[in-house]
Amino acid sequence: MTATHAAGRKLQDAIFDANQACNEAIKIHGAEKVTNATIGVVLNEEGTLATLPTVEKTFRSLAFSELVAYAPISGLPDYLDAVVDLTFADNKPLAYFGAVATAGGTGAVHHAIANYAERGDAVLTSDWRWGTYDLICNETGKRLETFKLFDSALNFNLSDFAVKVDAILKKQKSLLVIINSPAHNPTGYALSDDEWQQVLDVLKAQASTGKNISLLVDIAYIDFAGEKNSTRSFMKKFSNLPENLFVMISFSMSKSYTLYGQRTGALIGVSSSEKIIDEFKNVSKYSCRTTWSNINRGAQAMLLKLLADKEILPTYEAERNALYQMVKRRADVFVTEAKACGLRIVPYKGGFFIAVPAENPVAVCKKLHDDLIFAVPLNLGIRVAACSTSFEKMHGVAKKILRAMEF
Repeated sequence: MTATHAAGRKLQDAIFDANQACNEAIKIHGAEKVTNATIGVVLNEEGTLATLPTVEKTFRSLAFSELVAYAPISGLPDYLDAVVDLTFADNKPLAYFGAVATAGGTGAVHHAIANYAERGDAVLTSDWRWGTYDLICNETGKRLETFKLFDSALNFNLSDFAVKVDAILKKQKSLLVIINSPAHNPTGYALSDDEWQQVLDVLKAQASTGKNISLLVDIAYIDFAGEKNSTRSFMKKFSNLPENLFVMISFSMSKSYTLYGQRTGALIGVSSSEKIIDEFKNVSKYSCRTTWSNINRGAQAMLLKLLADKEILPTYEAERNALYQMVKRRADVFVTEAKACGLRIVPYKGGFFIAVPAENPVAVCKKLHDDLIFAVPLNLGIRVAACSTSFEKMHGVAKKILRAMEF
């Protein structure tokens, strides 16, 4: 009975499938014996969801009417101003800005793909990637093509990026590029400022030929990537770009505020042209109305109240930093032990995940089940979630992955 474009669709999500298998093992063997390296949320050392007490306190202090009332279609105006300031910190480029509230970072990605790639056209991102990019492209009538994120020395593969951009634009009049950095999912990689400049140089060269270029920067995990301003320094490079090179940034409250299920984020537009920003706000608002109508008012109001309280804001920042340091300590264990045992991993700079290249990721992950270790098999390797694996249980994981690969 479905329309032809929807026929045969069936969601198979490797992340949630792996997490379900992990939960089944916990029922049988007990949580203390199982290592959950699957899910993209921060679990505390006891294996339960880690949340920020100040966020909870602020959220619960809101009037019930503020939690359940409608928000404007584009989002609360003060919320939109706040997310722009939070996104850039001290690194605002010289540009015009616009924003629209979205259903988490996923909603932001959806709107960018829906409105800035032609139906039937290719969208470009890296081969190591979050699989939902593919699904959103399929849902909106686009297709996803990839460049190799790393060269043979595991450095950023600028050459392949440039080749793929050029090849696509020989066939298309416009192109949307998605780059997830810093704290890339699934690798933990981050482009350096020099690499960002090289990426922009490639895109500027194409824009100079009259092609329309849109760049979506997915920063969902940025607050788990390092110091606030150092991780955002590349954003100043978005100053004074050509009018036909449009930048969007996806902002999410899921990770930075541990509000995963509240589904609140934003899509931010950056342009040298005020006219382009007005167009962005109009088309994005239209997509909001036709997709989810409006976004969770309570989470938006919570953020505004948190930012306005100069007494509790430092407490929140300290709590969030403590979560970041906890994840970092776990990742440091894995990286150190991988080097010691000779396990080859993708360069990790920060974030929730670490990636291990593998020829048969599914088989390796199944073999890890013998040790009650659950990770996520991807096309190019294995994703290990430092966010959900306790410090104690992370010890020995790298060596066991190497052993499973050699089996």
